[in-house]
Amino acid sequence: MGIETLSDERIVQLLALPKKVENPQSREKAEGKHTRRDYRVVSKDGAHRFTLFTRQSTKIANGFSAGLLWHAKSGEDVILLRCNGSDHPHPNVLERQRIEYRCHVHLLTERYLLANRKGEGFAEVTEAYNTLSGALHELVHRANIEGLTTDADGPQTPDLFGDSK
Repeated sequence: MGIETLSDERIVQLLALPKKVENPQSREKAEGKHTRRDYRVVSKDGAHRFTLFTRQSTKIANGFSAGLLWHAKSGEDVILLRCNGSDHPHPNVLERQRIEYRCHVHLLTERYLLANRKGEGFAEVTEAYNTLSGALHELVHRANIEGLTTDADGPQTPDLFGDSK
């Protein structure tokens, strides 16, 4: 199956598959102006392979991303899900919407694939995280991945205005 034939239903199935990290001790590597870490992930039935990746800017604290790449049997790779930081605006081109400097989750959609756009070009605003640690936790939860310890609360950005409650 080529990625251009992926339906929204199939994308949901791929995300829901139980998965396990094969190399939880993956090491962080410096790469240009960011650090990266890649984890090998396999579906528990052994039928599908993935790469879970994290990227953190060395210059911008809220410049981060945690994503899940599916390695299709056709040899194509596609990002199913990506949790990004708030360091940049994101346009949802087909919807003519723009997310302004907020954390957002990119989702692979059939609609974007059929429009010959980047498959994960659609994104939704999220309040579920505001650090790379939180983004990784969100991704592991959404993509049904085991074998990696994550921290939902991680080192969060402090609330500069205090608790208003």
